[in-house]
Amino acid sequence: MSADLFAACDLLAQYGALVDAAKYDEWLELFSKRCSYYVKPRENHELGLPAGLIFCDSRAMLEDRILALRIASKYNLHNDRHIIGLPRIVANEPDGISIEAPFAVYQTEQEGDTRLFATGLYCDRLERSGDSFKISEKLVRIDSFAIQTLLATPL
Repeated sequence: MSADLFAACDLLAQYGALVDAAKYDEWLELFSKRCSYYVKPRENHELGLPAGLIFCDSRAMLEDRILALRIASKYNLHNDRHIIGLPRIVANEPDGISIEAPFAVYQTEQEGDTRLFATGLYCDRLERSGDSFKISEKLVRIDSFAIQTLLATPL
């Protein structure tokens, strides 16, 4: 396994673990200072339509989203579990790489019921940061428009 692929796997493992543990400040540190985070249905992406479910085109917007999450999570108590498949490098660039990785997110409610929340594909642009990477662009391409409950926690 190449060093870049190993570093991408490590970054995605940290990403899922930090969100699942609700360590949102540490999760934010995985992103570069200039970053974007979008959640967009696959259909819109394939048709070239701009509409998405979440559109954060700066780190400040992502920080605001986490602040709002801390308020919203008081009303939608649940635990997330991210299952992230192995990434593949789709482009090598001088300052980073682009990867794709399939994912599934399960949610367990306070009553103990677990259900599949979302599936899709991470389409990420990673910029080099020493021997590792930071996320500069994250497109969470979900397989369906149908999100059954509050989309508060990061996918």
